[in-house]
Amino acid sequence: MTNFKFRNIFAKTEERPTPPEVYNWRIYGTAIVASTASVLIGYDTGFVGACFTNTHFLANFGLVPNTGSTDTTVSNLISCFHAAAFFGALLSYPLSHYYGRKVALIVAAGLATVGAAVMLAGVTGSLAPIYVGRVFTGLTVGASTNLTVVYLSEVSPAPIRGQIIAAFEIGWRVGDLVGFWINYGINQHVPPGNKQWIIPVGVQLIPAGLFFAGSFVMLESPRWLFQVNRDEEAIRNLCFLRNLPVENGYMVWEINSIRDSIETQNAQIGPGMLDPAKEVFVRNRKYARRLVISAMLLVIPNFMGIQSINYYSPKIFANIGVKGTNATLFSSGMFGVVKFICTFIYILFIVDNFGRRKAFLLSASVCSLCFWYLGAYLKINDPTKAGNVAGPGGKAAIGFMFIWTASFILAWSGGPFVWSSEVFEQNIRTFVQAINAAMSWVPIFIMTRLTTTMIDKMQYGIFFFFAAVAALAVPFVFFLVPETKGIALEDMDGLFTKGVPAYRAHKRVMEKAAETVIEEQTSQQLFDDRQSSKKAETKYVEDAGANQRSGREELRV
Repeated sequence: MTNFKFRNIFAKTEERPTPPEVYNWRIYGTAIVASTASVLIGYDTGFVGACFTNTHFLANFGLVPNTGSTDTTVSNLISCFHAAAFFGALLSYPLSHYYGRKVALIVAAGLATVGAAVMLAGVTGSLAPIYVGRVFTGLTVGASTNLTVVYLSEVSPAPIRGQIIAAFEIGWRVGDLVGFWINYGINQHVPPGNKQWIIPVGVQLIPAGLFFAGSFVMLESPRWLFQVNRDEEAIRNLCFLRNLPVENGYMVWEINSIRDSIETQNAQIGPGMLDPAKEVFVRNRKYARRLVISAMLLVIPNFMGIQSINYYSPKIFANIGVKGTNATLFSSGMFGVVKFICTFIYILFIVDNFGRRKAFLLSASVCSLCFWYLGAYLKINDPTKAGNVAGPGGKAAIGFMFIWTASFILAWSGGPFVWSSEVFEQNIRTFVQAINAAMSWVPIFIMTRLTTTMIDKMQYGIFFFFAAVAALAVPFVFFLVPETKGIALEDMDGLFTKGVPAYRAHKRVMEKAAETVIEEQTSQQLFDDRQSSKKAETKYVEDAGANQRSGREELRV
């Protein structure tokens, strides 16, 4: 027992010694401000399902509940947001390429604010403002899933980059939680009428406004500024974020690393807007392979069941034995609480300590087991059928639903965004992340369109489908997804060296970085020794000269 040691869960994986000043309030504050973009995404997830099926919302637009045409209209209202998000992610690339991350985020935030306001005009009884507002906010959300994670990856120090990017997830969960509980509170306390849907629609203006105001406060990405030859501003912004003077050794290393990397990429890839596309799809297929891996990492979790639960959780909880409108809404709200708490656990203890890769593997295994049980339980004893009662198995099913939720959030909710934003070079990062973000919205669109049909047609089989996807994620991650924690963005290419398996790549890159640091320290020591030697020789010569002069003076005397 004397050899047993507790691991410091707050220890940071550093590629090289990092001054403590780097971990300062400025970088964490930047992450919080930028994460307001994701509050809007989370809020939409939390409020829209119950709001658009509210009887007073339907009555305002002349829609009859529980009819095929109404179900189609509601599905269209939900999914047009996701379709717009797909195009918003793609359109964000040229905007950020020419005008920078900050300007692109300001434009996106302004569009969201307008969209949220336009939706309120739907009180007149026309669905047109609802559709227009949903498209505007969808464009913003799609753009922010690209721009925000790229921006955060570019401004954050390597040892805490996972935490900083995962702050995007905090905003998502805050919005998610608020959306769920606003619906629950309205159901409990707001008298029947249009207020029951106008209030949650109007609340969208708050996260949209915060995002718009916050986008003016953020500094432009230093890496983008270096890329467009605005070096003086880039150095000023980087020194502010690192809380270090420009002459500090760490700053000298980081500035030179970024400059060298961008110069190399400009020579190999080119600085033009279409150059990344040529590099990825024509000249260098290694990036195409990496893009497939990162895109799949964003697609897989959205087929593991999270989107179905996000938008249709009341119906799913009812199917596994939770009875009554208030009970199902409360269960959905607690589902949001679990996601919120687990997001903080992920950021504080997992992403930069336990690591991205291990979390993916463990989480996928647990998620698969949970849904195999849920599917088997519903096949054997479906509590929605006459004569069946939920019993202990139903309570266990509800418990497994929450275990599944916790496990998913502790890896697959924010982890794919963290990983995909890290593994590409500066010149192609925004381009490939635009594709990644767009691809992430494809399964969301599909699942929000098909979930109700899958529940009705597949019944218990929908959980077997989700379980199978989670099971397939395990070998995918093991063989193709290397760990990225603690590695500088400029060194990510080493993780994908041909012939090095994913499960060994991280150790290899860290060892190489350690050797480089030792070589630099040795070179510096040799330089210091030479300087000391020169000073000693100079002092010796000076002393010898002084002694000779003293001897001559004595002879004269």
